[in-house]
Amino acid sequence: MKLLHEFKAFAMRGNVVDLAVAVIIGGAFGKIVSSFVTDILMPPLGLLLGGLDFKDMMYTMKEAVGETPAVTLNYGMFIQNVIDFLIIAFVIFMAIKAMVSMKKQEEVAPEVPPLPTKDQELLAEIRDLLKK
Repeated sequence: MKLLHEFKAFAMRGNVVDLAVAVIIGGAFGKIVSSFVTDILMPPLGLLLGGLDFKDMMYTMKEAVGETPAVTLNYGMFIQNVIDFLIIAFVIFMAIKAMVSMKKQEEVAPEVPPLPTKDQELLAEIRDLLKK
């Protein structure tokens, strides 16, 4: 039972829950970026390159024989995945940069001047008495 309580305490800490939410949102965001690259970005890019479809870009190492499929290096898909990664990495970089900027703004709270020490209070009283 002790192990179960320790696990529950671990799983309910804020960091673990935040991480779980981030993973779920990140997975969904990755799908959106993949769709953006595959369906929106690559077709016009392929058209500019003379009607090239990146999915079809491959190097055949061994031709198909009978029912044995061909052995290919699919470098076109690799290019698409690299572009996916670069877009996701850039967006994450911008999000972290925005969060750090917001955190710095929160930290720049107006400073309250420190209260005078006992010595300073006594000196101020002496000064005031001398003025009288």
